[in-house]
Amino acid sequence: MVSLPHVLSVISIILLVIYGIDALVGGGGAGDGFLPFDAMTRGLGLGFPPIILSFVAFFISKKPPFKSLGILLIITGILIILGGVIFLSSSVESENTARMIGEGGGLSAIGAIIVALGAIKIKKSETKVA
Repeated sequence: MVSLPHVLSVISIILLVIYGIDALVGGGGAGDGFLPFDAMTRGLGLGFPPIILSFVAFFISKKPPFKSLGILLIITGILIILGGVIFLSSSVESENTARMIGEGGGLSAIGAIIVALGAIKIKKSETKVA
């Protein structure tokens, strides 16, 4: 069954995949990917909305319990964690290392929270069914 939380989660994943591909193609540089965005604009436009959409999807999906939504949230969280790890690995070469480590670590923590929300959603769906 397709619901608004599912749609929001799929949109989140699509935005994160576009973000990742653009960053990889462009090497993280300004306007070097297939989208004409610098790193900050790319992050605000394609990276921040999936975080908000994931939280909204979790909290608006009260009934019925959706195991598939939990799986989508876990995928979203893993993509965010991967982005944070890649961001951390690229910070070694930067002059703003401390700031970038904080941002990459923050992204990884947010991704872990979203993975936890997905696990909660799966656990609740299993307890309701059983």
